[in-house]
Amino acid sequence: MALIKSISGIRGTIGGETGEGLTPLDIVKFAAAYGSWAKNKSGINKIVIGRDARISGEMVNSLVANTLIGLGIDVVDLGLSTTPTVELAVPEEKAAGGIILTASHNPIQWNALKLLNDKGEFISAAEGAEVLELAEKESFEFAEVLHLGKYKTNDTYIDKHIEKICALPLVDVEAIKAKNFSVAIDCVNSTGGISVPKLLKALGVNQVKELYCKPTGHFPHNPEPLPENLNQICSEIEKGKYDLGIVVDPDVDRLALINEDGTPFGEEYTLVAVADYILSQKKGNTVSNLSSSMALRVVTEKHGGKYTAAAVGEVNVVEAMKATDAIIGGEGNGGIILPELHYGRDALVGIALFLTHLAKFGKSASRLRATYPNYHISKNKIELTPQIDVDNVLEEIKKQYASRPINTIDGVKIEFDDEWVHLRKSNTEPIIRIYSESSSEVTAEHLAKKLIEDIKEIISTKA
Repeated sequence: MALIKSISGIRGTIGGETGEGLTPLDIVKFAAAYGSWAKNKSGINKIVIGRDARISGEMVNSLVANTLIGLGIDVVDLGLSTTPTVELAVPEEKAAGGIILTASHNPIQWNALKLLNDKGEFISAAEGAEVLELAEKESFEFAEVLHLGKYKTNDTYIDKHIEKICALPLVDVEAIKAKNFSVAIDCVNSTGGISVPKLLKALGVNQVKELYCKPTGHFPHNPEPLPENLNQICSEIEKGKYDLGIVVDPDVDRLALINEDGTPFGEEYTLVAVADYILSQKKGNTVSNLSSSMALRVVTEKHGGKYTAAAVGEVNVVEAMKATDAIIGGEGNGGIILPELHYGRDALVGIALFLTHLAKFGKSASRLRATYPNYHISKNKIELTPQIDVDNVLEEIKKQYASRPINTIDGVKIEFDDEWVHLRKSNTEPIIRIYSESSSEVTAEHLAKKLIEDIKEIISTKA
């Protein structure tokens, strides 16, 4: 069992003992802390909630909704929805905040409460710390019977979300329709199965092969949209006559694409391609996180813009985007943030912008991909045990590579001429992530393996 309390919310495996898994008591305590914080901060007695389709969703949803009602807070329940849809709904509803019930790319055993402020953006580190403190102290007061909150459902927001996307000036519905695209989609039996087909229909894409689009919560494969988990849709495209494959994670904030020949476009290049299109239409700056590809910087500078690297985490990317007036940004895991729509990762707007770009480029995704610098990222991880002092490990790595340029705003990023390696403790899983990038796949893998060996040696020495 696992339970991870962080500034971005609470995430864990369902079941187990209180405080060791995501149990009903943990859910109620954390929902009460957040509800109390949001109500006191804004003076508003309304919170929006929505969930992905995972099996534990109904239970978690009921616990969260009724806890908020018990605090005297009105609840607007979007039901089966997406993370970006909930983000859009919060300011539309003039709510104090929102809770998204999703463990994102984590497997079926996991669920989580992801927390939004009144702008529909993830709460800051300082705000998250306040919520954690309230939960720890159990410092909340429930309402008396005549002052309980009210509950209502609203299932219209996915449609509203799609309408807003289609109305964006840089989304060219007519250009997409004219290309008569044939696409295959994999929505891992979650809420992408509701939203993605609706979006494609609105964009004029009528030839759609649906894989795993029933929102049952039974994920057919590991739901993280990485190449090793996408064999079936790649095989389907390879043997069929499709122009593109589209894959989203369970809460639809990450987008992976498949070329017409069945090869992955590359999750790192989702943002690169969309940014290239945006920047070709208007001048501006971009932001991604430290673990994202150098290709975004190359594309940004080609268009005369300024690129900024932020600490990993959506809230950090958003802060950097606001500070630099970035017109497009996101993360190399397929997360697209378009401020013109909202400050949140949004696979749906990513699909619309990419299809527009592809329509104007000439329909071949593989040829479009070939226009970008070809970098390779190796993504690895080391499982953590309670005995491992991660801060000490990172400090020792810094000492070993002190002669190299090092960035420490988030873990340790070491630069090696045209390569880099980034080590950081995950905010969502008990692991150290090791990412490395080079123009050579062999070099990227070698860098990652070298740092993994260094880490293991440091751990064994300290044991």
